Amino acid sequence: MSAQLRDIAGELAELLWREHTLYRERSGTVVIRGAHVERWISLSPTGGRDQVLVRAGRILDGGTTAPARSEAVATLTEGTSELAAVCRRLLADTAAGPAPRSEQPRRGRPKKAKAAERSPKPVRGSRHTGFASWMIILAVIGVVALFVRNLATAF
Repeated sequence: MSAQLRDIAGELAELLWREHTLYRERSGTVVIRGAHVERWISLSPTGGRDQVLVRAGRILDGGTTAPARSEAVATLTEGTSELAAVCRRLLADTAAGPAPRSEQPRRGRPKKAKAAERSPKPVRGSRHTGFASWMIILAVIGVVALFVRNLATAF
């Protein structure tokens, strides 16, 4: 089934996108990545005979894949063109689905922002040593000087 799934995925990739990357995961799932359209499709064997689980999702900015947004079970006996139609429908659902939280426009100001949604602290313009750091450095130097003085007077 794995070799058959890889062959079918190769034909399917040619039908869907000109530019694509095809790879097999350890679980036997075959993934087709269309980086130029920022979408991916995976074909996984199911328990049924000649059936595959088709999942579709988005590729995020960093190149990582987002979780699947839509999925369907399709039969391999129908042919590659019917499987391509199922994939196109799932890709259309993926494109028309709700935007991820980072892309959704905000409607008004929330009363209390969650910790994950808060903007990070601004980066300081300079990296100079602060007053408290200088005080700690002077205290350490003073302790070392007292130790050396006591050591020198002992002899």
